[in-house]
Amino acid sequence: MLKQQASLLTRIAVLLDVVMIIAAFFAAYAVMKNVTHLSAWNDYDWILLLMIPVWLFHIWQFKLYASVRTIKVLDLMSALLKVHLIGTLVLSSAIFILDPRGFSRLLLAGCISFSFVFISFVKLAIKLFCHYMRRQGRNVRYLLLAGCNETSAALIKLIQKHPEWGLIIVGVAEEEAFDEEQFCDVPVIGLVKDIILFCNNNPVDEMIWCLERGTEEQEDVYYHMLKMGITFRSVLDYSHRPSTRVDLSLFHGQFQILTFYSREFNSTQLMAKRCLDVAGSVVGLAITALLFPFIALAIRLDSPGPITFSQMRVGENGRKFRCWKFRSMYVDAEARKQELMAKNEMQGAMFKMADDPRVTKVGKFIRKTSIDELLQFWNVLKGEMSLVGTRPPTPDEVMKYKHWHRKRICIKPGITGLWQVSGRNKINDFDQVADLDIHYINKWSIWMDVRILFKTLWVVFARSGAS
Repeated sequence: MLKQQASLLTRIAVLLDVVMIIAAFFAAYAVMKNVTHLSAWNDYDWILLLMIPVWLFHIWQFKLYASVRTIKVLDLMSALLKVHLIGTLVLSSAIFILDPRGFSRLLLAGCISFSFVFISFVKLAIKLFCHYMRRQGRNVRYLLLAGCNETSAALIKLIQKHPEWGLIIVGVAEEEAFDEEQFCDVPVIGLVKDIILFCNNNPVDEMIWCLERGTEEQEDVYYHMLKMGITFRSVLDYSHRPSTRVDLSLFHGQFQILTFYSREFNSTQLMAKRCLDVAGSVVGLAITALLFPFIALAIRLDSPGPITFSQMRVGENGRKFRCWKFRSMYVDAEARKQELMAKNEMQGAMFKMADDPRVTKVGKFIRKTSIDELLQFWNVLKGEMSLVGTRPPTPDEVMKYKHWHRKRICIKPGITGLWQVSGRNKINDFDQVADLDIHYINKWSIWMDVRILFKTLWVVFARSGAS
C-alpha cells in the first residue's frame, strides 16, 4: 500500500533482473563453450543490448513489478514463461536480421533457459522471504478501520485472504454502539470517538476511513491522525488539503483510496538509511565485543547485579521492543524511581535528574561517554532502532503524551538524534524535546543523519550533554 516503498522495491527488482540476465548470458557461454565451438564471449555480448530491454519491458507488461508478494506461484511461473517465449521470438527475429549465420543457436537457447531459471529463482526467493518475514511478525503494517459496513467488511476479507501482504487489522470503530465484540473476526474497539485514545495505547501505522465523508467526526479524526504522525486513508473521495501529501490509488484494483501523509519520506534515502544502520551496527557491535570484557569487569566490581539491563521501550508507531544497555544503575533503580519523581527536572512526560542517586560510580562514567548505549547496536541491527532517530520512550511516558507528542514515535527511535546534539542538559521541558524530534521528522534526509552522526562523535569526544 505504500507507494513510496513500492517504487524503491520496483527499482531493486529491475536491477536484480538485469543482473540475472547478464549472469544467464555468461553461464550459457561457459556451458556451451564446452559443447560447441565458440569464439570470444565479447563477439556475442551485443545480444544483451536487445535482451535486457525486451525482457524488462515484457516483465513490466505482465505486471510482475507490481508486487511479487500478491501473485500466486503458478501465475508467476506462467507469466515468466510467457515473457521468455515472447522474448525468444523477438531475439530470434533480431538475430535473423542482424547476424543470421554468426550467432550460435545453442548459446541463444542456453541463455534463455538460464534466464528463466535465474529470474524465477530470484522472484520465488523474494516471495518466500517476504512470507517468512511476515510470519515472524516483521515488516508488517498495523491498520485501524472506521466503520462496520459493507465496504469495511469487503476490505477486511480481502486483507485476511492475503496474510502474505503483511497487513494486520488491529481493530475497527463504529459511529454508533455496536452490540458485537467483533466484526468480520476483527475486534471492535468502540466508537469513532475512541480512535484517538486507542492509537495512543496501541501500535497503529494507518487509519482507513470507511464511513461517510465530510462529517465533523472525520474532520476530528483526520486532524489528530496527521498530528500524531499516523497515515490517514479514506475510501473513495475526500476534500483536498494543501498542507499534506495526498495520493489517490487503487488497493488491489478494487478500492479507490485517498491517502494523506503528514510526511512522505524518499524511499531511496530510506534504503540508504537502512544500509547505514546495518553497516554502523556491525562496526558498533565489533567495537562492543572488544570492550565487553573491560566494561563487564568494571560493572561487576562496582556493584552487584547483572552486567546488562533491558527495558521495554516504545518504537515506531507504538511497537514495543526490548532495549538493551550496559547497566549503569543499581538493581533497584526502577523501584526507586517513584520516590524520586518529585525531583524530576523535566517538565512533561520524561524523567531526568542531574545527580541521580540510582546511578553507580561506573555508571556515571559509561553514561558520560555513552558506553552504556553500545548494546543498542543490536537493536539497530534487528531493525527495531536506527542509528539516528528520536529517543525511545518507555510505555508509561507515552501514556502521558499529548496528542501531538505522539508524532515523535511515528519513526524508528535512534541511538542518537537531534535532541542529543542540541545541548540536552539545557532542555528541561519535554515540549522542547518533542519540537526538536518533530523538526527532525519533518526535515529528515540521509544527509541530516550523517551530520547528526558526526556531531554525536564530537559530543561524545568532548563529553558534553550526556547525563
